[in-house]
Amino acid sequence: MRVLQLIDSLEAGGAERVAVNLANALSSRIAGAFLCTTRKEGLLKESISSDVGYLFLNKQKTIDLKAIKSLNAFVKENNIEIIHAHSSSFFLATIVKILNGKVSVIWHDHYGNSEFLKNRKHRVLKLCSKYFSHVFSVNKVLEIWATQKLKIENATYLPNFATIDQNLSVTKLNGVSGNRVVCLANLRPQKDHFTLINAFKSVVELYPEWTLHCVGKDFNDDYSKNVKSKIAAKGLSESVFLYGSKPDVYNILSQCEIGVLSSKSEGLPIALLEYGLANLAVIATNVGECEKVILNNVNGLLVNSLDVKMFSKTLSIYIQNITLRNEHSGRYKKYIQENFSEEAQLEIILKIYKSCIR
Repeated sequence: MRVLQLIDSLEAGGAERVAVNLANALSSRIAGAFLCTTRKEGLLKESISSDVGYLFLNKQKTIDLKAIKSLNAFVKENNIEIIHAHSSSFFLATIVKILNGKVSVIWHDHYGNSEFLKNRKHRVLKLCSKYFSHVFSVNKVLEIWATQKLKIENATYLPNFATIDQNLSVTKLNGVSGNRVVCLANLRPQKDHFTLINAFKSVVELYPEWTLHCVGKDFNDDYSKNVKSKIAAKGLSESVFLYGSKPDVYNILSQCEIGVLSSKSEGLPIALLEYGLANLAVIATNVGECEKVILNNVNGLLVNSLDVKMFSKTLSIYIQNITLRNEHSGRYKKYIQENFSEEAQLEIILKIYKSCIR
């Protein structure tokens, strides 16, 4: 079996991490594991195993003939049987499928705004979907949407899995050891950093020694500027820190006590799985598949999205009660290891791969 993971960039986002994790994990299990990034490289390139065949297309426009020819030649040269296309890379995968009928295309839907599917534009996706052999969806809502809106026969809900490099150590966080909260999320509107910042303002008034550390891609857009302005306006410049994208996720998480997400919409956030592997206590908004991972008041705490007061209250609960924090973090780590392991997900993926090979 020879499989190519196709992704638009190697920035440190959720879909990108899944593509890299899959390529790396498959490299020891199948005859050939490959990864192609179409438009942009990034931090995650460093994480690609030497056993994975790699191609960068430097695609400049939607229909880029040079990129199409390069990818099609790569597929033929390496006898690739399956293109596992992540997110918007489905369009290029479809073109290669049309040029090379023997290849099967599997599309992986990582859509982050699954709470707002009515606004999703999918005309081109629907046209391309008749060439898909299978669809993976990161939550149940997206699985149902795919069966209703696309021209497909088979869709499978596939929870994400996380792997983290425990050897890489680059980043030294600000603040006092033992008093850190981390938010692993790119600076995008659906991640709603504003609710988190407003909640943390109340926390700092009670516990001034605690600090918040936001790690994720800064797109230097209006959202990013507004987040930075909010931090300054709230007088939190010495309590809330932005780091941008970082490669040493485990090292960063190991310096923290609590992991949070304040999203308005989610699939199944890889950040939550990484928090578990790093043994953090977790707080997240009850959106997407978060409730499938966090069992409220059992292994973590859930709050409603946009609820600043509740978010502040739950943070205070964990800060005040170290025993509860440790109990929850221990249960959460065990739950993640048992239910969202690499091995369990790969078993499902390989079975579907085999069913798609012509």
